[in-house]
Amino acid sequence: MNVVIVESAAKAKTINKYLGPKFKVIASFGHVRDLPSKDGSVDPDADFAMNWDIVDPKSNKILKEITDAVKGADKLILATDPDREGEAISWHILQVLEKRRALKKDMHVERVAFNAVTKQAIQQALAQPRQIDEPLVSAYLARRALDYLVGFTLSPVLWRKLPGARSAGRVQSVALRLICNREAEIEAFRSDEYWTIEADLLTGKKEEFSARLAAISGTTLKKLDIKEEAQATAIKAAIEGGRFKVVSVEKKATRRNPYAPFTTSTLQMDASRKLGFSAKQTMQIAQRLYEGVDLGEAGPVGLITYMRTDGVQIVPEAVATIRREVEGDFGKRYLPPFIREYKSKAKNAQEAHEAIRPTDVSRKPARVSRYLDKDQARLYDLIWKRAVASQMASAELEQTAAQIEVAGRDGKTYTLRATGSVIVFDGFLKLYEEGRDERQHATKGKDDTSEEDDTARLPALAEGDPLTDRKIDANQHFTQPPPRFTEATLVKRMEELGIGRPSTYASTLAVLQERDYVTTDKKRLIPQDKGRLVTAFLESFFKRYVEYDFTADLEEKLDLISDDKLEWKDVLRDFWKDFTGAVNDIKDLRVSEVLDALNEILGPHVFPPREDGSDPRQCPACGTGQLSLKISGKYGAFIGCGNYPECRYTRQLSQTDDGAGEMALPDGKVLGFDPESGDSISLRTGRFGPYLQLGEGADGEKPKRSSIPKGVDAGSIDLERAIQLLSLPREVGLHPETGNPITAGLGRYGPFVLHDGTYANLESMEDVFSIGLNRAVTLIAEKLAGGGKGRFQRAKPAVLKELGEHPSEGGKVEVLSGRYGPYVSHNKINATLPKGKEPESITLEEAVTLLAEKAAKGGKAKKPAKAKAAKKTADAPKKAAAKKPAVTKKPATAAKTKAAAKKSKAPAKAKSKKAASTASGDA
Repeated sequence: MNVVIVESAAKAKTINKYLGPKFKVIASFGHVRDLPSKDGSVDPDADFAMNWDIVDPKSNKILKEITDAVKGADKLILATDPDREGEAISWHILQVLEKRRALKKDMHVERVAFNAVTKQAIQQALAQPRQIDEPLVSAYLARRALDYLVGFTLSPVLWRKLPGARSAGRVQSVALRLICNREAEIEAFRSDEYWTIEADLLTGKKEEFSARLAAISGTTLKKLDIKEEAQATAIKAAIEGGRFKVVSVEKKATRRNPYAPFTTSTLQMDASRKLGFSAKQTMQIAQRLYEGVDLGEAGPVGLITYMRTDGVQIVPEAVATIRREVEGDFGKRYLPPFIREYKSKAKNAQEAHEAIRPTDVSRKPARVSRYLDKDQARLYDLIWKRAVASQMASAELEQTAAQIEVAGRDGKTYTLRATGSVIVFDGFLKLYEEGRDERQHATKGKDDTSEEDDTARLPALAEGDPLTDRKIDANQHFTQPPPRFTEATLVKRMEELGIGRPSTYASTLAVLQERDYVTTDKKRLIPQDKGRLVTAFLESFFKRYVEYDFTADLEEKLDLISDDKLEWKDVLRDFWKDFTGAVNDIKDLRVSEVLDALNEILGPHVFPPREDGSDPRQCPACGTGQLSLKISGKYGAFIGCGNYPECRYTRQLSQTDDGAGEMALPDGKVLGFDPESGDSISLRTGRFGPYLQLGEGADGEKPKRSSIPKGVDAGSIDLERAIQLLSLPREVGLHPETGNPITAGLGRYGPFVLHDGTYANLESMEDVFSIGLNRAVTLIAEKLAGGGKGRFQRAKPAVLKELGEHPSEGGKVEVLSGRYGPYVSHNKINATLPKGKEPESITLEEAVTLLAEKAAKGGKAKKPAKAKAAKKTADAPKKAAAKKPAVTKKPATAAKTKAAAKKSKAPAKAKSKKAASTASGDA
């Protein structure tokens, strides 16, 4: 028996179909071991010893299954994915099996790798086994150790110096820097106004086309030369109605060559542009297409080659089948006379694997789509078309540029330019055209208007042709800032810089969003304040480790390790020596020094210029303090006044002065920050109404909370009152006789003081904050003298508003605070206020009406059920009143019917005990 190990169950199922009964295919479900998330997992002092642990209980179960199978096997075949991670999984499994002594002395252990899950690819791989690629494993170990050391060394520094920041990473922090720096460019951008002159012209045959002003009296116009409306209007007036004439026509034949087949990054980019997929979603769908889909051909089959690659080449046999497909479907005209070869332009590309392509080009999208879900079908269609188009003929175009002159009324000669192109032969464009990125111009003066429209089609023009103007337009434009990154354009930029690798792009982007460093809006990546703070901190104190070149050079060293040209521990030693030095340099930094540096870097973002030209860091509340970044425990950073505690002005980082005090969290409104802990104080709404919360809690602990007292408008709570409420219960002092503390607080039944289990009610909420020791001792003594035994007794209702004398009955009408909300009271009649009615807004007339309605319903007391029934009987017709309610629910008998008839004739006085007894006896 031969045991074959792969990563996934889907892949195992597909491979099992191609192998006979002599093979048992088992899935490891990815990595079975990893570095535990704790200190010491990588020990630099022990020559970077790495302490591995089983990933989870499920992995233990899988490893037991593999161990048991291997003990009875003749051969172990490690067939994990053909990349660094796949090699590492095979290495981990072999390490575990050796540790458990599951391998026989004479057992053959082979490593096979195939780029496609097809019968032919698997058979070829089995015929060419090899050993574990040690240099590739070393590259994995170095990368894993680096990521661990950076994360577990840098993240605690962030937690101490920049509370609220969650983590930093070798690649993630550089990707975050790209996003943050782009946002800074956008904020620093200042738009310029400019104008263009557009003419709609007609030929002698009344064919219409457009041209744009390009030169005046022989001087070529630059983008921003026409700056004002007056200048544009003058030019328009000068050429309107003039004699336009074609002075030259240039035609040029051009070609557009097809694109290379997909790599991981280009697949993610085009799937984002054309299908709207995220990088993570694209890789998940591609994984299923690679591992195998059931096409009704006696089991699943892999539809595409391995999807984690930076290679753009395709194996010769696949190229041959694609070329036959092109000729068969489109004809010889669409097949170039030579085989197209591609080379990656990405920095540090390894090109260890071929590009992503269909495993069998004869499986056309239309034929297999009925076996796939919608997203799988769309992605397979994209991959199939891109691969086939890569071997098709170039598209042939004819570009035309016409120069047109007109003499202006002001004596100047104006030259206009019209451009267009015609597709003479569509070539590969018949099948596929790449999605387009948004403009990437970050240079001042660039915007989304193009100088020439090469896609427009021009009528036949010849030198000397007269033209007439149908319309002249002067159009206003403004230069545009560079666009925010999308996932697609960020991956493209990272690839250009040599940052990250195909297997890391999707996970890097996912981590940035999971950490709340970045959010997405209409596919744009927008850095959050937390992310910008982390980037500013790293740029200030760890600049080298977020530099693009440094990260790319480190990636190159890791690639050299995989090529067996560098020793992996040498790379770690060099890195660790400098890195620990950088960490030690800032350990003694005071938080104030960190904040000063961040104030400087983030100044344009957190202290934007004011319209009146005043100092943007001057406190708008007190006028004398200087605004600065402040750090709070769990919430992170905010802006506060330097005159604290005299001035309590606070706001969020990206908030203007106008919004001070309205700091909105995802689930509440921030009133400010606690002066002692620095944590945010937020007003929130929960299951039982509004409440106050201090901070966000730490290490699984619940944050401190305080409910809003009954009868108090939550909207009226300010920071000062919130701090008071969260400070409850407060200690009033020590009892002079017992020496035990007396505390004041708010309870279910209102305000109170408490001493040794004895509660005494307070008249108002204000007493909780102001009551002194002497008064508290007196109240406790009175409570004990009145028979209190330490049990909590209901508090006297607090008077919220006195409405005056009852107009007809006399006596005070008051609004009181009750257990179930505010109510009006008069002469022991209580009526609850309507829902939503504020106690302060009710009038005496409204209160009298509510009390009258309550009195009509029986007043305050609830009457027994019998009395209620009797009242209904008295009000009912006499015949109904004479009836006695049935006392049983048993089915009626003849005797019962007779008794009921007799009873109905009895007088109303038949409710005597004797009559009742007689009726019972008849029954």
